[in-house]
Amino acid sequence: MPSDIAVEKKKLKNPPLKLHYLGDRVLRQPAKRVTKIDDELRQLVREMLQTMYSEDGIGLAAPQVGINKQLIVIDCEPDKPDVPPLVLINPVIKQVSSKLCVAQEGCLSIPQVYLDVKRPQVVEIAYKDEYGRPKTLKADDLLGRCILHEMDHLNGVVFVDRVENSLTLAEELSKNGFSYQAVKPVV
Repeated sequence: MPSDIAVEKKKLKNPPLKLHYLGDRVLRQPAKRVTKIDDELRQLVREMLQTMYSEDGIGLAAPQVGINKQLIVIDCEPDKPDVPPLVLINPVIKQVSSKLCVAQEGCLSIPQVYLDVKRPQVVEIAYKDEYGRPKTLKADDLLGRCILHEMDHLNGVVFVDRVENSLTLAEELSKNGFSYQAVKPVV
């Protein structure tokens, strides 16, 4: 069944949801499992996608818009209207590769900050789609990294918590008006 979730991949002057930024407590709370997948949740998915596209993002977790639910939207190809976005409800990591890779990450909740993060190269997850159907997905490269990044948000972890170079991290955060005190290292 084709997704009726798809929204036009364009910027809106007034996105429907408000982003929360590093330092906001809402980003540090573990998200609750989604218990009901219905039209109301699908509307939230649409609004999250519209907000993500409006902010030039490729991934957005519900806690970033102040909603304490295990819900993620991802679209690594926002310039391709025919490629549908990915909706992950209650995602669980099944397996990660032992091989790690380092790549630069950014986050809509920490604008203008881009830093290297080490993550597993491949991730396998189980989740439900926007209709409640159970799915599994194995991903690597940008999609795998995006899934791991967004799943961190569901656990109250922000990508800067994983940055190993604390000097560069402190400089970048300061330069962009964020406090190093908001970082909670997990590395």
